[in-house]
Amino acid sequence: MVLNCSNLNNLLERYYLSPFYGLEFCFGFPGNLLVVLGYIFCLRKWQSTNIYLFSLAVSDLIFLSTLPKLSYHYGAGQSETSPYVCIVNRYLLHVNLYSSILFMVWISMDRFLLIRHPTRNHFLLRPQAALIVTGLSWVAINVEVAPLISLMVHDLRTGNRSICQDFTSLTGDISLLGYSLGLTLTGYVMPLLVLCFSSHQIAQILHAQERALEHSTKSYKRPLRVVTAAAAMFLVLYTPYHVMRNVRIASREILVGLESCTMIYIEVVYIVTRPIAFLHSVINPVFYFFMGDKFRELLLAKLRQAVMKTERQREP
Repeated sequence: MVLNCSNLNNLLERYYLSPFYGLEFCFGFPGNLLVVLGYIFCLRKWQSTNIYLFSLAVSDLIFLSTLPKLSYHYGAGQSETSPYVCIVNRYLLHVNLYSSILFMVWISMDRFLLIRHPTRNHFLLRPQAALIVTGLSWVAINVEVAPLISLMVHDLRTGNRSICQDFTSLTGDISLLGYSLGLTLTGYVMPLLVLCFSSHQIAQILHAQERALEHSTKSYKRPLRVVTAAAAMFLVLYTPYHVMRNVRIASREILVGLESCTMIYIEVVYIVTRPIAFLHSVINPVFYFFMGDKFRELLLAKLRQAVMKTERQREP
């Protein structure tokens, strides 16, 4: 049976987006919740890295909380009827998208400074400085994403208020393609370059340390592996989404005259990249456990105590 290209979008939303978002919630929410609770109840003395990781986990947790309803709507073939919920959902989605990579940048810079200053005598390694950087980061991210609210409000007013449009389908007083390209540059490309630069600098320092301590058995490679893995994760997950988002918008604003099926195929590829980009919320908890030995040990000790207490309560 040959599928009509006009049905591809609906099929993908029901049989791809819906289960994919559901799985992301099932795997990502418990991990991020465990990290947030672990930081609150297990970690007494917070370092600068812990503040960045906690902010990242909270951002992921808030975003993942929106996925069950989103998955339900896609699975049922429905659109969000409340314009307020629509705006909040899309806003949180994009705030999380760009806060994740930005906080990973600060984490990588923190690792770099810690290797350069093992005694933590650099002012940026102080918790107070980390709190200031975190606050300024939230302000910067909200300023970046704020025009999206204007676009969504304009689209809901001029169109059908019961249809919650995706980013690439919005219309407004500002150029959607220009805004998307600017957001891609400032929110993704520039932080990714900083991540790559941090990896390079950490590699140089660690190689110098290993040459100086060639008889030492201690490994200095884990911070480099963690930062490099973070850069690789965002490169693989974010690049297809941002490329196809801009291509999709360009196909509507610039590449006019394309065949309808060609337009649909472009949108189909864009839809495929969307949940892949948000896999970072599922993968991020892995970095939390590799970044801090003390947090991992405290959390595991707390879990062992809880298991032992449960077993003692079950004994007659």
